[in-house]
Amino acid sequence: MTESRTAVEAPEQSGAIVISVDAMGGDHGPSVVVDGVALVSKRSPDLRFILNGPETELRALIAARGLEDICDIHHAEGVVTMHDKPSQVMRSGKDTSMWSTVETVRNKQAQVAVSCGNTGALMAVSMIRLRKVPGVSRPAIASFWPSRNPSGFNVMLDMGADIKADAPDLLTYALMGSSYSRNALGLKRPRVGLLNVGTEEHKGHAELKAAHELMTNAQQAGEFDFIGFVEGNDLPSDKVDVIVTDGFTGNIALKTGEGTAKFASGLMKEALTSTLLAKLGAALAMGPLKKLSQKIDPRRANGGVFLGLNGTVIKSHGSADATGVAAAIELAARLAQSGFAQRLAARVALVAQSGQDAAQQTNNG
Repeated sequence: MTESRTAVEAPEQSGAIVISVDAMGGDHGPSVVVDGVALVSKRSPDLRFILNGPETELRALIAARGLEDICDIHHAEGVVTMHDKPSQVMRSGKDTSMWSTVETVRNKQAQVAVSCGNTGALMAVSMIRLRKVPGVSRPAIASFWPSRNPSGFNVMLDMGADIKADAPDLLTYALMGSSYSRNALGLKRPRVGLLNVGTEEHKGHAELKAAHELMTNAQQAGEFDFIGFVEGNDLPSDKVDVIVTDGFTGNIALKTGEGTAKFASGLMKEALTSTLLAKLGAALAMGPLKKLSQKIDPRRANGGVFLGLNGTVIKSHGSADATGVAAAIELAARLAQSGFAQRLAARVALVAQSGQDAAQQTNNG
């Protein structure tokens, strides 16, 4: 793979936050991704970027937006499509923009990778190139869920990285989700809930009950408050900050929430444009309606973070427009500036050691 570098140096040399972006992963092509970079650069001029993809095409897009001084190009001819299987990408994807994007984080040329591409392929490439943090058996995808909390969001994981999760995995998700909420939302001591079919302690399968006990015992070392089981109707509430579940349940909840939001939005649009009187009422209520639209705008919460790897990778929606891409990149910048990856690894290691010490004391007793 050939590479072309212009103005950006490795982070340890330049001192700047460098974000590596897969320019070819989105549904709308590289022009929308570069538009997202341009939006971020206006608000955060100190950031630097590595764009991964065909050099000739990207160079023209960068020049048209006046981004030459802050963008480097890593040439990659191949593109991972939404239909490519992870196994296929692992065998023959080394020349793709996605692989190149993750590789820059592995080589410490960038602190965070951002891609709008195939989720399964991105997780597979990230796992094989970055490896798992010691103490993490299964990485997870964490996403923001709109809520009534002051920040406007809760954190939920796993959203589909792995459909399985045993009790120790769920505890690790709680630790990683708490670390993420501290760094992304500024919460000092997050409240963690475990998703279940009811809030009573006797409900749920054996793994959930075992995870309940593990989380209860890990609160002090993990610096979170475990509030016990939560239900589906608690996801947007202000009673919890981090919702823990397995990837099977989390992904179904995510897709159900997105589908319901689109359905409700469509019904509202039909109702507000059905008659002349309805249109007049909509015009009079334009201010509150615009405020509501902005609050539930999925672009504001764009960006699922892969947790549990030796490096930070953010998965943007494939259908994201420039505003959505910019939101994912700005999330990447916040996490890089906070030293999130190092803090998460340290937290997982600390709690793992605490658990080993407790087990040793029990055996000795």
